[in-house]
Amino acid sequence: MDLGMTGKKAIVTGASEGIGKAITLAFAREGVDVAICARRKEPLEAAAAEIARATNRRIVAIPADLTKAADAENFIKQAHAALGRVDILVNNAGSSPGGVLEHLSEEDWAQSLQLKFMGYVRCMKHVLPIMRAQKKGRVVNLIGNDGVKVSYWEIAPGAANAAGQNLTLSLASQYGKDNISFVAVNPGPVRTERWTGLVKAMSRDMNLSFEAADKLAPSSIPLGRIAECEEVANLVTYLASDLAFFVNGTMIEIDGGQDKVLMDRLRDR
Repeated sequence: MDLGMTGKKAIVTGASEGIGKAITLAFAREGVDVAICARRKEPLEAAAAEIARATNRRIVAIPADLTKAADAENFIKQAHAALGRVDILVNNAGSSPGGVLEHLSEEDWAQSLQLKFMGYVRCMKHVLPIMRAQKKGRVVNLIGNDGVKVSYWEIAPGAANAAGQNLTLSLASQYGKDNISFVAVNPGPVRTERWTGLVKAMSRDMNLSFEAADKLAPSSIPLGRIAECEEVANLVTYLASDLAFFVNGTMIEIDGGQDKVLMDRLRDR
């Protein structure tokens, strides 16, 4: 299937590794030039160079900490100047600490909301006027299934994700008249560089061995495994194309049919 994306210009946040890097590579393979950001300069530039070599597309690396309003504004301005337009925004930057209420600090809650929610708000605030002036735009927000499938160990990311999902659907109703469409993609567990750290935290909080904790998520998924970054990237690439532009104001889970209630029960055994 030809997605018709050649020549499009996109912004992807949190793209030095994991899902964001996989999305950038998938976009570039479809002929898209991409501006990417992350907090760490060296891994970001290495990812951009790797993808540019592999695809012969322009990948612009702009270091930015999206917990800072000035960084987010500067990133969007630099990306727009480098690309000339912004057809697609993929908000992906953001991690949120898992844990039960007793183990979550004020800093954990602040981190969750500042990056996973406010980072998205800041980027959209500066991208949407650009898209409105262009008379078209597509926003894909990578959020997470714990905003809709609740789990007591994921209350911090769940709170930030629920806020992001509400915002995405709300903006779809506001900006449709400007020919800007929005969709939220909600992954379940994905095998990224962060996965080992998440399993260690589950092991700590649930008093389980690392091996036992590592089996919890796959055991709660009918397909028996967690997702790969490329699987999420493939979905996002299709949704970012004009073929899926009318998929607006809705959410799509990519979690293998995960049952979060089952995962909590497995933890409690």
